[in-house]
Amino acid sequence: MDHDELTPRQRQILDFIVERTRASGAPPTRVEIAAAFGFRSANAAEEHLRALVRKGAIEMAPGRSRGIRVVSVATPAGGTGVLPLIGQVAAGSPILAVENIESEVAIDAALFQPRADYLLRVRGDSMSGIGVLDGDFLAVHRSATAESGQIVVARIDDEVTVKRLQRDGERVRLCAENPAYAPIEIDLSRGELAIEGLAVGVVRRW
Repeated sequence: MDHDELTPRQRQILDFIVERTRASGAPPTRVEIAAAFGFRSANAAEEHLRALVRKGAIEMAPGRSRGIRVVSVATPAGGTGVLPLIGQVAAGSPILAVENIESEVAIDAALFQPRADYLLRVRGDSMSGIGVLDGDFLAVHRSATAESGQIVVARIDDEVTVKRLQRDGERVRLCAENPAYAPIEIDLSRGELAIEGLAVGVVRRW
């Protein structure tokens, strides 16, 4: 999507969606967009959102008040796009909260399938067996669900970890790819596990 394809107002609304998502971990509602821009009703916000959908800037999930997903963040000509780099995750905060973002890295989200939404700085060597090393940037696609066998970013008791997910009914194992680390076992009938995203690639630092 070219930067010039958006009207100034559409550019402002897209920037608002991106910043609100980064700050709170969730996109704004139509009502919140209307309030931020002084629209008389949420219908006016809806019209602008539909225009952004037509131009390929966002996708909207029907029937969900926060079902807005940024597809492409327009950058100046010659730019490659950027992904937020998440460092140490603050306990209890959304993973894309401002305090967790170290910087932005110039990399095209579309290089990964599915698209990457952010980069997570890898700490430690628990996933070294599959080539995910300490200091690497793990490309992550935001998702609240995952299939058994996938590499996930998971939150357990306000701590975020990267592991391979294995499911067996109500029992879940988060397995390292390094024999020095024992699996983390969770009984979902007694404990909670939140999937934050799926690993979709690794960016090696140079």
